[in-house]
Amino acid sequence: MAKPVRGLRFQPSGGSRAAQIPVGKKQRLTIERLANDGRGIAFLEGRTWFVAGALAGEEVEARVLGAHGKVVEARTERVFSASALRRPAPCAHAGRCGGCSVQHLPHDEQLALKQRMLAEQLSRVAGVEPEAWAAPLSGPEFGYRRRARIAVRWDAKAKKLEVGFRAAGSQDIVAIDECPVLVQPLQPIMSRLPAMLQRLSKPQALGHVELFSGSGIAVLLRHMAPLSAADLEILQAFCAFHEAQLWLHGEGEPQPVDPDQALGYRLEPWNLQLAYRPGDFVQVNAGVNEAMVAQALEWLAPQADERVLDLFCGLGNFALPLAQNVREVVAVEGVATMVVRAAENAASNNLHNTRFFQADLSQPLSDAEWAREGFSAVLLDPPRDGAFEVVRKLASLGAKRLVYVSCNPATLARDTVELVRQGYRLKRAGILDMFPQTAHVEAMALFEAS
Repeated sequence: MAKPVRGLRFQPSGGSRAAQIPVGKKQRLTIERLANDGRGIAFLEGRTWFVAGALAGEEVEARVLGAHGKVVEARTERVFSASALRRPAPCAHAGRCGGCSVQHLPHDEQLALKQRMLAEQLSRVAGVEPEAWAAPLSGPEFGYRRRARIAVRWDAKAKKLEVGFRAAGSQDIVAIDECPVLVQPLQPIMSRLPAMLQRLSKPQALGHVELFSGSGIAVLLRHMAPLSAADLEILQAFCAFHEAQLWLHGEGEPQPVDPDQALGYRLEPWNLQLAYRPGDFVQVNAGVNEAMVAQALEWLAPQADERVLDLFCGLGNFALPLAQNVREVVAVEGVATMVVRAAENAASNNLHNTRFFQADLSQPLSDAEWAREGFSAVLLDPPRDGAFEVVRKLASLGAKRLVYVSCNPATLARDTVELVRQGYRLKRAGILDMFPQTAHVEAMALFEAS
């Protein structure tokens, strides 16, 4: 009996497989253009490189972060030939922190990039262009972020507590002592937070920290083990020094240490106060949020005798201002706790022409009781995966006007295809610069029935 031959390697019929590029390898590249996410695109030896921190026309040295087939992800390590558009990064942590990926672009160029991204998605996916483009809604490019989540992790090997933001392209934590995009009231808390946390007795039991600045300032600590009396005293003293509320998140929902303290934010143009709890969704840019609500009301043009539907209503960010202008607002949200809080917000603001319902909005709209009377107009503000199942039934509700607020141009474009099929026209669209220094695009679109 012949002895079997072991260990032979057979070459696939398609030829030899190209060697994979190792992580960490440095490569000199010429950047051809920008991708929709703000990264530079280069082509070399049959591969497409996506390079964070690079601009069109530049020659750079890039470090490989990962490679998959013929796609290589990298970050800029050195710029040999800079674009005339490049500006010095305003943040000392640029290139390491993963938060602000396009801060090397002037703000007006960031807006132009986001505008191109929205226009390209609508044209390529939906084959449409709005009848009119709206000017970008924007505010200050720094000092705008009123909510932030701080990563906290115990490094058992180094016996060190890491506090900061996630690094670009990895799960590493970059120590941050200053963040230019945070609102001013949170800056001193951010700078002193690491030293305070390092004083706690069980650093390995700490999770993330969330900061919020609204009608009050709050510090929430996620912890996986009970806190000692001494640790609680350290936390309370820290918050008292910064005139901030202390919230703790152990088992169950986040809770304030002092239950009598109120937390929320104002919609000043409408004299509204909305209660908020850490963990609730809230727009992080207060100025752009107010401008967004005002523009949505202007485009929707609600009339005093109308019944309006607000889908994905959250805490009532749109529903409450709408209620001041119409006969009735029906507001629907998928998260039951948010429905309760939105209804409480309406009551506390003395708005009694609102009704709130919980429904799974990832599913088709059924013959729900709240939908039977129909609506003159609809406003929807879905999450990143859009609202495809919802928009499939919108024409059946009788709405003549529809404002769609989107945090993902790709799903807005996909849903636009369905709305056009139902007979709606894309009348107006524009970007919302909710996150300056990032390539993240939010948008608003107005549809009208033909």
